[in-house]
Amino acid sequence: MRSLKKCSGEDVAYHLLITVVAAVLLQAIGAFSVATPNTGCYALDNSSHIHDFSSWVGQPFEYEGKGKDADLVVRFCKDVESRSQAGYVDYGRFDKLNYFRAGSGRVSFVQEYFNGDLMNCEQSYDKMGRTAKVNIICGNCPHGQCKGGLGCICNVEYESACRTVVELAIPCEKPGLRVFEGFTVGFHPRSWEIVYNGLTQLGYEKAHKEFSFNTAQTRVALYMTAIASVSGSVQKPLVKVSPELGLKVTLSGSAATGGSPTTLSPTSLLIDWRCDVARDNPYEVEVTIPIENYDPVQFTLTKMCEYQQSDGGGAPGGWAIFGVLSCIVLVASTLFCCGGFIYKTRVYNQRGIDALPGMTVLSACLETVSGVGHGYSRPEDVNNPFANQASWERQPASTQATGRTSEVRSSVPGYKNVHKTDLSLEAADIWCSASAYKTLLKPSHFCGGKD
Repeated sequence: MRSLKKCSGEDVAYHLLITVVAAVLLQAIGAFSVATPNTGCYALDNSSHIHDFSSWVGQPFEYEGKGKDADLVVRFCKDVESRSQAGYVDYGRFDKLNYFRAGSGRVSFVQEYFNGDLMNCEQSYDKMGRTAKVNIICGNCPHGQCKGGLGCICNVEYESACRTVVELAIPCEKPGLRVFEGFTVGFHPRSWEIVYNGLTQLGYEKAHKEFSFNTAQTRVALYMTAIASVSGSVQKPLVKVSPELGLKVTLSGSAATGGSPTTLSPTSLLIDWRCDVARDNPYEVEVTIPIENYDPVQFTLTKMCEYQQSDGGGAPGGWAIFGVLSCIVLVASTLFCCGGFIYKTRVYNQRGIDALPGMTVLSACLETVSGVGHGYSRPEDVNNPFANQASWERQPASTQATGRTSEVRSSVPGYKNVHKTDLSLEAADIWCSASAYKTLLKPSHFCGGKD
């Protein structure tokens, strides 16, 4: 058990040391990014090293036919033509999209040419008319046909009148950096605007002002994917800002902690940057992603700083907090109203608008503001003699006085038609005085006294 722990600790220390050394070297001497060549005339060999043939674009190679065979001309990364006194026949044009790839055996690379002349070849290979395939050999022809120069065509075979196979020998240049194939970086989990197939795309291989991010954008999210079999080779990214002062940059996300990206579960790299010093030219943020056993992936982002930004989240952060608080208040108010409505409905047997919480307080406030002493009455106060009545429920003063006088006389001892009641004469007098005051009548008039 001790030996296992010791080995594990040594492995961690070793990898940590390698990471630190790589970071120091990258910061000191700078890492060369594996950028996409300006032309599509490039290929990756079987060891994933890039070969750039941009300087060979349009270079002609001619093969002299024998007898009735026409001469065949290959214009490198351009087209393939069969020429004769009657003219020439186009056997296809070079397509830079995935048609320049590594070969096998003595063939180093393979090029494909499509969309040639269609006469009598409308039903040929993939319905593209005449096509050509060029097998590139790095070095000399097997039989030594080439006599110096930039190379020559070793052999030409016609599979049919619509398909030709050309064997071309050229002195290949020294291979370039090793590309981490299958690795992508984009602004979406399924996009690759920045890095595609391990190659940094045009616009991000160096600083471009037209590709700059504006000042208000304080965060950029990048997503990385890689082939699962080699995803563990991706290490923590490094950032270098130029100029060093004036722009504060911090990294976060699963990619910043060294997560392994795959095509099914991309990792995210969140770049938060804040402008401390405003300037006319954009800041350059160089992101370097070390890859074990491969050359690092490097790309450059540019950030405009037209004004200085505060430490706070700014207007977007403030509005976000306000929105969250508003949602909390709205939900709490809704729950309070619903709970109060259910409680008053079941406990106090109130119905309709009377069961809403706060209606009693609201009614009192409305009466106070309007100055009118008559408001809506609660259901339990209908039989209360002191309850206020709405204006449309009020009867004429004479009718009220007559009705109330007869009611009192019928309930007070000493009058005719006296009914059984528990109301004493003293209580009746108090009630009469209060009712007479409300109807602006004298107590003697209202309670059965003489004029």
